Amino acid sequence: MENIYKIENKKFSKNNLINALVILAFFIFLLIFGKLLVGFFGTTVEIFAKYSSYYFKGLLVTLSLSLISVVLGSIFGLFLYLMKSSEIKSLKVFSSAYLELVRGTPMLTQVFFIFFGLASIIDFKSFGLSISTFAYITGLIAVSLNSAAYVAEIIRSGINAIDKGQMEAARSLGMKKSLAMEEVILPQATKNILPALANEFIAVIKETSIISTIGVTDIMYNVNLVRGSSYKPLEPLIIGSLLYFAITFTLSRLLKFVEGKYDKN
Repeated sequence: MENIYKIENKKFSKNNLINALVILAFFIFLLIFGKLLVGFFGTTVEIFAKYSSYYFKGLLVTLSLSLISVVLGSIFGLFLYLMKSSEIKSLKVFSSAYLELVRGTPMLTQVFFIFFGLASIIDFKSFGLSISTFAYITGLIAVSLNSAAYVAEIIRSGINAIDKGQMEAARSLGMKKSLAMEEVILPQATKNILPALANEFIAVIKETSIISTIGVTDIMYNVNLVRGSSYKPLEPLIIGSLLYFAITFTLSRLLKFVEGKYDKN
């Protein structure tokens, strides 16, 4: 017992020494770079105060684009899953090829392909659309189609997690496959699917930064505008990163809270 006590005391003193060294290193860092950090922080606050309207405009565009994309992607993803699980071979081949193509290519190439592809075959100005509106619509299509491939896999994994005996029991009661899926399987799979869909929404929020390359006025697009106007390359980027972090962190905490309530129920 005395040996155990000595070992514990030794570990405690070692931990205290490491903690003291870390704190000392932190204070040394503050002494060396404190003035620089204070000045940098002050400049960042000034830039945000001056260009806050740009950031909030980009924030609204990012949130609206992400939310609509996930909703449309969920609908199309459900159809992709149904096609892949269908007994019609042509539908299975199409859905499998689509999933492999979308998940195996960069999202940036997909955005460019849809933007320049539609621009080459459609005269959007004849429909009264501005270039920014056309960019928003094509960006929305690209993100939705990309999200659909991942949502289809989320639905597949959520449904496959349900015991196969559930479907067999429903079919033995005389239910059609579609009715058994609607009334028996999907309600149980929802518990597995919803958290993953929420995570997909969080991922889409970050991935939408790519569509700033085609002129969609999201957070990253406005960050670049502020960088050009303020002649500060780093501070506007930090503000944009903090906005992304604030959104995703809040949604992550909210997701964990909802999951906790769901598990209790």
